[in-house]
Amino acid sequence: MELNDKVAVITGGTGGIGQALARAFLAEGARTVVISDLDADLVAQVAAEIGCVGIAADVTAEPQVDALVEQTLAAHGPIDLFCSNAGSVTRGVLTDATNEQWQQQWELHVMSHLYAARAVLPSMIARGEGYLLNTASAAGLLAAIPSAPYSVSKAAAIKLAEMLAITHGDEGIGVSVLAPQGVNTAMAPSGLADGGTDGIMEASELADVVVAGLRDERFHILPHPEVGDYLKRKADDPDRWLKGMRRLKARAEEAEGKIGWTE
Repeated sequence: MELNDKVAVITGGTGGIGQALARAFLAEGARTVVISDLDADLVAQVAAEIGCVGIAADVTAEPQVDALVEQTLAAHGPIDLFCSNAGSVTRGVLTDATNEQWQQQWELHVMSHLYAARAVLPSMIARGEGYLLNTASAAGLLAAIPSAPYSVSKAAAIKLAEMLAITHGDEGIGVSVLAPQGVNTAMAPSGLADGGTDGIMEASELADVVVAGLRDERFHILPHPEVGDYLKRKADDPDRWLKGMRRLKARAEEAEGKIGWTE
């Protein structure tokens, strides 16, 4: 997919990965970029700064996602690319994460992608083209040991993207899933560079990888290519991979629980 003269919508667009994507898409010649986030004032401020359109929305509320799509279609025409990017990190393992934490991560990392697809696919399918980019995480392909809700919900986000590609790929719909490790954003914990990732990437660097991945229409967009190697090892021998992850967990606990997050 080439971005020149395209209309793109990016949720979670006021900072970090989302804002970097908006800037990169504009640099590639996108006709219109719409960013969305919770804080209406911040959305307006960032949109003015980078020269795009801002529409506030809560992506965990389906009517607001519907309204985001409807407003964009009415004002700017067909949406070529919808980037379902909003996300957050919560700490907690299986035994101490609350039900509220699990539900919040599920709504934000899974249902928001589903709401976006429901809203935007009808118009894309009607004209036989369109693209969905869903931000997940290397945690969804592998694991982020400090957070079970984050890892599980990101894994579900990847499976949802797979189902979208399977179901709608023959209708002209492209699907990619973005799965980074460490990215230097506001949501990245201070211990990110302690060895639990393969380096910390700037959001602008990640955006360049995304542009190239969209151009090649790759399903897995992996800003840290090592993740692909780990995924192959996991598929080849899941038992060995699990043993290795338990060793990583033990080392993290010995280091006072400090371990790198993904994304």
